[in-house]
Amino acid sequence: QVQLVESGGGLVQAEGSLRLSCAASGGAFSRYFMGWFRQAPGKEREFVAAIGRSSGAAYYVDSVKGRFTISRDNAKNTVYLQMNSLKPEDTAVYYCAASPKAAIVIRAGSEYEYWGQGTQVTVSS
Repeated sequence: QVQLVESGGGLVQAEGSLRLSCAASGGAFSRYFMGWFRQAPGKEREFVAAIGRSSGAAYYVDSVKGRFTISRDNAKNTVYLQMNSLKPEDTAVYYCAASPKAAIVIRAGSEYEYWGQGTQVTVSS
């Protein structure tokens, strides 16, 4: 059983930056494929970014490419999401998620077994 705790959300002006962290406990962190998702009010949950077990590969939704960077530190059991040039449309609750699957459909939330409680990101114009 893996527990995930996100932090780092907050209120920021457009074009500002935030770094989200997701600390994992209770499992072998390096075994998990890690992802970030977000959900804005009245909208469905959306894939944002994901990273492989050894940090060798990162994946992003088109709308955040070039602005967001996902990374992980397996020694600290933590995955990060650096968000730059934030836009009001990035406003959402951001969730990290973990999947133990050997093969995964990266953008599908159903592929991830463990989820954090979420952290609010609000970008003002």
